[in-house]
Amino acid sequence: MPTPARVGSGGWRTGFTGTTALLRLALRRDRVLATCWILVFVAMAAGSAAASQGVYPTQQARVRAASAINDTPAMVALYGRVFDPTSLGAVSLIKLGAFGAALVALVAIFSVVRHTRGEEEAGRLELVGAAVVGRYSALTAALLLAIGTSIVLALLTALSLVGAGLPADGALAFGLSWAGAGVAFAAIGALAAQVTESARTANGIGAAVLAVAYLLRATGDVTGVDDSTWPSWLSPIGWAQQVRPFAGDRWWVLVNLLVFAALVAAAAYALVARRDHGAGLVAARPGRAAAQPRLRSPLALAARLHRGALVGWLVGMALGGLLFGSIASQVGALADTPEAREMIRRLGGERGLTDAFLATELGILGVVVAAYGISAALRMRGEETAGRLEPVLATGVGRLRWAASHVIVALGGAALLLVTVGLGAGFAHGAATENFGEIGRVLAAALVQLPAVWVLTGITVLLVGAAPRLAVLSWAALVLFLLLGQLGSLMRLPGWMIDLSPFGHTPKLPGAELELTPLVSLTLIAAILLTVGLSAFRRRDIG
Repeated sequence: MPTPARVGSGGWRTGFTGTTALLRLALRRDRVLATCWILVFVAMAAGSAAASQGVYPTQQARVRAASAINDTPAMVALYGRVFDPTSLGAVSLIKLGAFGAALVALVAIFSVVRHTRGEEEAGRLELVGAAVVGRYSALTAALLLAIGTSIVLALLTALSLVGAGLPADGALAFGLSWAGAGVAFAAIGALAAQVTESARTANGIGAAVLAVAYLLRATGDVTGVDDSTWPSWLSPIGWAQQVRPFAGDRWWVLVNLLVFAALVAAAAYALVARRDHGAGLVAARPGRAAAQPRLRSPLALAARLHRGALVGWLVGMALGGLLFGSIASQVGALADTPEAREMIRRLGGERGLTDAFLATELGILGVVVAAYGISAALRMRGEETAGRLEPVLATGVGRLRWAASHVIVALGGAALLLVTVGLGAGFAHGAATENFGEIGRVLAAALVQLPAVWVLTGITVLLVGAAPRLAVLSWAALVLFLLLGQLGSLMRLPGWMIDLSPFGHTPKLPGAELELTPLVSLTLIAAILLTVGLSAFRRRDIG
């Protein structure tokens, strides 16, 4: 810790000086976004709990449903185990235990990186640091913001579950399991922000750690017979699940999450004290003095800027497709109970449990690909705020040509990701069933997600062009559409509300009939959003 320095005529400046002011600033900047995602998560939990009371009204029905889930490796890998088959809370919230904790963790990573490495990369943190602000204040403010929002989320989620008729102890344990995951991965985001000089790379590192944690949790749950095995205990997501809300309420597991967060955060603070401002643990390689001929166009430059992130996404989507395709043939075990059939039908299937599983999981992967589209489109705003756009526009490159290049990469990258998912899932499913004719069907099922993905990209471009300060709300739109499209029927939301999600109009392939009308309509909506967004960007001030 550096020696305190005198500030002005009175008082002392320490490494944490100015934390309160930066925290107030972060709260002001995130007041809309944080409120939106908290409300979406709370509604997701409460709606799922309320809807399941009608689906599983008796203890016998809950036991049958829990057995169907626990006996199916595919479901266990995705959502975890039901640790108490007789508990309504354990059965009704099985989809939101590990999966919901992972979503909360992802939001926490992005939040911390945005207020640390993102501010540093844009040059704003250097200006703030020239005032009476300590070296640790920005990191501390970002962590306090993530921890505070996680706690608020936990309390509101618990209250909503109690209101839905679930026991208060289990409701609080469930909320705190989400909060624990958020706190743990906020610390991971803080550490990732010290490793690299790019906020995008830091987000990628945090997301990669989250993916590994989820895979460890899935491995531990699948390899266990009646309980999770040791790989689950190597994962913060596994710890969040092992709190076991409504199934014993293991409060002591929360200590694991807090200790882990403290150790990782301490490492982040140690790196802050030792690195130069603007630098990372891994130094960036200097570029060429002159650009290669193939980079002398806006589209080529945009492709180069997005290349690293796209490669990482391609690897992840390929692995995800192979995983889901390989386990799709095992879902037939769910046919043993009427409750299991009803659950899969509600999740989007129409013709057979295997097709229903593929349709559901390809729909989820479609939402994940939409996250890439949003991230790629937001790169335009990042280039602008970092001051790299104006030098480009000072040449012969026009605004519309520059922005269109990033939009083309975002749209094309999303299409490439869905092709990768479809080929991976189709090949794995074909190998498992010894019928490689499935590749074409599964590929088509993946590609029908593309118009909905483009709508999310269009929303992002519209916000960047017309209301750049609100561009981050595109992430809130993604979470909202995930809630409506994936859980709307289970929560028995009104049809008009489910129809707000572009993913709610996507044909449930394979299994359902291919309807071109909704796909054409979504594509037209995406085109309108993109056109209006680019037009607004061409006319507004650059700042």
